[in-house]
Amino acid sequence: MNAFTYPIEDYIHFIRVERQLSANTLASYRRDLEAYAAHLEEQQLKNFNEVTRGNILLHLENLRHTGKTARTVARHISSIRSFHQFLLREKVTTTDPTVHLEMPQLEQKLPRVLSIEEVDALIAAPDRSKPQGIRDVAMLELLYASGMRISELIELDIEDIHLTMGFVRVFGKGGKERIVPLGRGALNAVSKYLERARYELQGSYPKTSALFINQRGKRLTRQGCWKLIKQHAQKANIQKELTPHVLRHSFATHLIENGADLRAVQEMLGHADISTTQIYTHVSKTRLSEVYKQFHPRA
Repeated sequence: MNAFTYPIEDYIHFIRVERQLSANTLASYRRDLEAYAAHLEEQQLKNFNEVTRGNILLHLENLRHTGKTARTVARHISSIRSFHQFLLREKVTTTDPTVHLEMPQLEQKLPRVLSIEEVDALIAAPDRSKPQGIRDVAMLELLYASGMRISELIELDIEDIHLTMGFVRVFGKGGKERIVPLGRGALNAVSKYLERARYELQGSYPKTSALFINQRGKRLTRQGCWKLIKQHAQKANIQKELTPHVLRHSFATHLIENGADLRAVQEMLGHADISTTQIYTHVSKTRLSEVYKQFHPRA
């Protein structure tokens, strides 16, 4: 290990323990900071105490030249800034060269959303005569009913679903727990899956506490779940380009369109900051504008 590696390892350990970030987020921080350290070594700096604002700006310029988007550069800035603040607090460095760094302007992309009819078609697509189809209906109903992420869905255990009480316990980013109420459609679909299909999928394979399992009796993976959603979307003839969060976005937008309180939606989605949830009010307004232009005779 060199003079750049030790502080990065200390920082990763700190944010893992103190901020309880997900494995994916920690991996992103590590990649960003390792790329940053490699640049500093190329600049023949000996340690982080020698870093100036100019060194950082040169690194960011190199990122732009290699085709990195404004959003990716902004993430690198965030990683580097947080890291240098840590170094200053720990007295590894005496100054913070990131103080006057400016974030690039980001174009706010509105999330893609399915219509209610498209959601209905997607949920109707799986073959209910097969255990896999019954499982997939339960997954789709649960995703749309709760707004949870796919990564949260596949981490659910059987004990996290409370059918009689009508809610699901979700563990979000950083292991934060939230309780989300469920509608009749999702509760019925999950109940049918547990009563009829899961036992067949489990078969003689070793028992697992996972709620959703594959044909080998193992916990369904994120990639496996996403692949199934895309297959059912194709069968439902949904033309929109889908993202893994499409049902999460649809859940939030449909709630807000029907008058749900923004704070309640924030809590159900597990957003730490309400500004993240406010994007769905923009989606709702955009959809209203599209309806107006389509149907008003003088639009």
